[in-house]
Amino acid sequence: MLTNVNATRMELLQLRRRVALAGRGHYLLSEKRDEISRNLLKIAKEIQPLRKEVLSQLRGAFGRFILAQGITEPEEAKAALEVPVKQVRLAVNFARIMNVKVPQLKSETEGQVICYGFASTSGELDIALMQLEKAFDGLIKLAEKEKQAYLLAVELQMTRRRVNVLEHIVIPNLHETIRFIFDKLTEIERDNITRLMKITDIIRA
Repeated sequence: MLTNVNATRMELLQLRRRVALAGRGHYLLSEKRDEISRNLLKIAKEIQPLRKEVLSQLRGAFGRFILAQGITEPEEAKAALEVPVKQVRLAVNFARIMNVKVPQLKSETEGQVICYGFASTSGELDIALMQLEKAFDGLIKLAEKEKQAYLLAVELQMTRRRVNVLEHIVIPNLHETIRFIFDKLTEIERDNITRLMKITDIIRA
């Protein structure tokens, strides 16, 4: 219950307006919470198979690298990978999901991932690099989705807290204060009526 309030009709009217406003805020925040939950669930369903695919590609690439190391001389393998010719540029744009600013990543590549001659290297190294290149695109998409999920989860937690504060603290306290003021006004009105009745009895006597 709110303290230090004046038991007046004006105060009662203002508190009723605040209750209506708090109720509206509670409804809108509840809608926002539910919509964020739906979007978060949708992104989570996209993340799971994407992560599985990326991990599978990385395991395959690393396995091929190990095979290539066993076949190719260490110096030749090091020389083959020493001068990369493929460049990746990452552009970050932003979109809004339920007023939450989330990143959207887009990559632009130039050049070829295989930047060496084939005479002194094995085919396993070629396959490893191509698998790693394919996994890289998935990694960018996975990073985008996981960052979106994180930001939405943070916003969902904050929204839930606001909904709970309104539902369990603010609105009940306002209702309790309204009842207190209403009871006070009723008591004052009853006292005034009793006083008027006594004055009327005195005048009649």
